[in-house]
Amino acid sequence: MEQYFIQAPVASVIFAITVAISLFAFYNDNLYTRLILQPYNVSRGKYVYTVVTSGFIHADWMHLIFNMLTFYFFAFNLEANMIGHWQFGVLYMVSLILSDLPTVVKHKNDLWYRSLGASGAVSAVIFSYIMFQPLSDMYLMFLPIPIPAIVFGVLYLVYCSYASKRGIGNINHDAHFFGALSGVIITIILIPHSAHDFIQTLSEKAQSLLH
Repeated sequence: MEQYFIQAPVASVIFAITVAISLFAFYNDNLYTRLILQPYNVSRGKYVYTVVTSGFIHADWMHLIFNMLTFYFFAFNLEANMIGHWQFGVLYMVSLILSDLPTVVKHKNDLWYRSLGASGAVSAVIFSYIMFQPLSDMYLMFLPIPIPAIVFGVLYLVYCSYASKRGIGNINHDAHFFGALSGVIITIILIPHSAHDFIQTLSEKAQSLLH
């Protein structure tokens, strides 16, 4: 654990805080209610802080475990070896906010709509990783066949868009979609050469396949 903190201190702190607050909220309904995102209220200038705090609570154990496992697989490597410490903090927190803003606009008149979870920010982490490793192997859930990260990314965005329009499941697909886009944009802003390297890597792979 100490090694993780030394190599990726920001990701370590975010991981620990998210788990701790989520666990507290599981057993404290008052805290849960105060931290969850309510677009109706936020759009009217109330409880604006929930745009951030909602990303540190989860609906249940499965929701928490899935998000934190995904975070673990990508975030520590991204911070330590690709993007840097303060850059990772900016990426995560800004994406957390940006991923929720479309939800606030979309559901501003829905009194009963609620949203929570770190999925938007975690999507940003995944897509930032893809910017640096577009050809690395990634896996779809329940399908143990490796696919290139760039293909995974495209499929992910297509599915999120489709699922959002169809209202599939009790999931905020918009947060996933806009979190992913935020991850790409913020990575390019923070590490400008990442866009060039991304294109060059794909170009070289395409040329090798043609020859």
